[in-house]
Amino acid sequence: MKKRGILNRDIATVLAHLGHTDRIAIADCGLPIPPHIPCIDISLRLGEPTFLQVLDEVLEDMAVEKMVMAEEIKEQNSSLYQVIKDKGIDYTFVSHDQFKQELTRVKAIIRTGEATPYANVILQSDVIF
Repeated sequence: MKKRGILNRDIATVLAHLGHTDRIAIADCGLPIPPHIPCIDISLRLGEPTFLQVLDEVLEDMAVEKMVMAEEIKEQNSSLYQVIKDKGIDYTFVSHDQFKQELTRVKAIIRTGEATPYANVILQSDVIF
């Protein structure tokens, strides 16, 4: 049994298979999931686990070179945006519609129980050397 890090075997497996520039997404419970993209649904009930709980755990295990967020987060969920931007990782914005298109190219989506607007991010894998 793993002693530390992410215990969820599906998330751990996805992270172990990532190469440089591969992408995963962390999503709120309302984001539409493209049918051909694996969804690791860890939602327990509305609001649990939170987006930030999951993001923080993933960032502990994953080398991330940049994040992609929907432009709308700046105004529609400014408190969450402030916390995300303070993570010290480069980020870019796209429209929410474009964000949903970008989801078609991720390796997996981790669906949380988060129930606030635009609590979604695409993480692009970095290298560790």
